[in-house]
Amino acid sequence: MFNEKLKLTELVSLSLRGFRTRPERAFFTILGMAVGIGTVLLLVSLGYGLQYILIGKLITTSDSLVTMEASYPTESNLLIQQPLVDKLKTYENVAEVSPVAEFPGEVNQGGGSSLLIDTLIVEPAYFRLTGILPDIGSTPTDGDTGAVTYSQTLAPLGLVADKTALDKTLNFKVSYQNNKDNTTVESDSVAPVKIKGIISDQATSPTAIIFSNSLSVPPPFFNKVLVKAKNVDVLATLRDKLLGEGFSVSARIDLVTQARQITNILTIILGVFGVTALIVSAIGMFNTMLVGFMERTYEVGILKSLGATDYDVRNLFLIEASAMGLFGGLGGIIIGITMGKILNFLLSVVATKFGGETIQLFLIPWWFVFLILFLSVMIGFVSGWWPAHKATGLSPKEAFNRK
Repeated sequence: MFNEKLKLTELVSLSLRGFRTRPERAFFTILGMAVGIGTVLLLVSLGYGLQYILIGKLITTSDSLVTMEASYPTESNLLIQQPLVDKLKTYENVAEVSPVAEFPGEVNQGGGSSLLIDTLIVEPAYFRLTGILPDIGSTPTDGDTGAVTYSQTLAPLGLVADKTALDKTLNFKVSYQNNKDNTTVESDSVAPVKIKGIISDQATSPTAIIFSNSLSVPPPFFNKVLVKAKNVDVLATLRDKLLGEGFSVSARIDLVTQARQITNILTIILGVFGVTALIVSAIGMFNTMLVGFMERTYEVGILKSLGATDYDVRNLFLIEASAMGLFGGLGGIIIGITMGKILNFLLSVVATKFGGETIQLFLIPWWFVFLILFLSVMIGFVSGWWPAHKATGLSPKEAFNRK
């Protein structure tokens, strides 16, 4: 007869006996749990990867999150001129204002044939405020001269869109055309204007972003202004003020918020599919524990006859079920991480083969790994609760009769 409760080591040893006596059943039960957990981890990592890629494309600089793009509606026939830009700088909650002019232009290299392009005349802060950064070359800073070109601009000029094009000299002529009164003022050809950066974008028509310091004739008016708020808390107030003055306003933070909402919904949907697989595997574990209890009623009767308490008997089943959940969780984490890395590798191989960059589409947040490991133990614990409860209420006599 036992004189006291079983020690923890004894409980663990007795609980894991089923792993030794029926290894096939234990293995396939744990495997089913691991597949379910691995599916959850893989699908949720897909949702996080999509969010990381999408949000990462939108958030390239911290300033872009608190910057708004303001312009007058086309039908208003209003122009943004320098006095208005100076006035906006004095507004409360405004940290910075950067005007942007858009005009048709021409560009050539070394006196060759000219290429018709779209030109944006900006201050170097444009890149920091919009989050549009060169893929090749350095990010412009205040006081810089030069231009950043899109990749489609270079090929017609006999240049390759790589590092060899940096610091090449281009000649620009910009037509300051006012569509409202059909007047045109042309800037003189500016030389030298060096290429300081290249934006790799095959979908954008030939375009150049010229730093305003490089032009001897400044633009007579601007198409839009970038208004940076002092912080995100005053962004809505500043937006309302600009809207009240007749501006059309768009903010990158709105795109980020919408993108995050979409990706969160997608992650939840993917998680639901994964949880469905997890529920199926949990039902399988519950069935295994219930069958195990029915097969071990005689063993329960012997333990109780020897003096084992209800507490001991209950913990035998709970420890066994929790151990299965733990091993299933560890196996699922290994499956999920391994499959994610394999799929990332295959996608990167395909992407680089077609001229793209490597892709990390499956991104696993480590906090979720620990969470799902905890949940797997809890699933095992819950699966073993009913068999443990049944075993607790079983008397030695009833156990021997069932045998």
